[in-house]
Amino acid sequence: MKHRTHSIRNSLLGAVAVLMIAFFCIAGWYGIKGYQMYQQAVKETPIEEIGERLHNNKNFTYYDELPAVYVEAVIAAEDKRFESHHGIDILAIGRAIWTDLRTLSFDEGGSTITQQIAKNELFTQEKHIERKVAEIFAAFALEKEYSKKELFEIYVNTIYFGAGYYGIYEAAKGYFGKLPSELSAYEAIMLAGLPNAPSVYSLDENEELAQQRMRIVLESMIKNGKVTEQEAAAILEMPEQ
Repeated sequence: MKHRTHSIRNSLLGAVAVLMIAFFCIAGWYGIKGYQMYQQAVKETPIEEIGERLHNNKNFTYYDELPAVYVEAVIAAEDKRFESHHGIDILAIGRAIWTDLRTLSFDEGGSTITQQIAKNELFTQEKHIERKVAEIFAAFALEKEYSKKELFEIYVNTIYFGAGYYGIYEAAKGYFGKLPSELSAYEAIMLAGLPNAPSVYSLDENEELAQQRMRIVLESMIKNGKVTEQEAAAILEMPEQ
């Protein structure tokens, strides 16, 4: 009996060892492929040139021109640990992997704001493992090159808000006829939620869905201590204030 138990234990340990070796081999292969993709991307579009190119846009909106509530809403909606991580959010990635495995949907990405910049500026939107790994290398490089304020500027000046509007300037002018600095709290939080699914939440097409998304953003802001429940309720009641 002891011999049989010992044999089963050795077989299990052997199987675990084989699985671990296979995992590290696959991870290493994707790591190399992802790094090669990253190297090719930054050869074509150097990291330091991303900010320089955007600053040449006459409608470029600087961080200090953004309402504080908009900044807080974007961070709450897109990347809660943006100000503390170094390009990737391990907790978010782990949660996304678990959700993907559980649902077999592979819709959760766990991407930080920095990773989204990397994806939008350096890579295609096609989902595959090599690109995700390349995106991580690029995120580290972006964090090394730019400050958090500069990264936030790059993000909000390039993301799509639906209805043909790219960047916060076009979105503020197009949807509300205002400069970004003139947005009310309601308008700022509304815009913070649109890039999650711009074709779905576009104010020109689905205002009701956009308002539902805005409520989700407000809930995230409440959880992160950026607004109270009373303040959130007041914002929803007074869109022009």
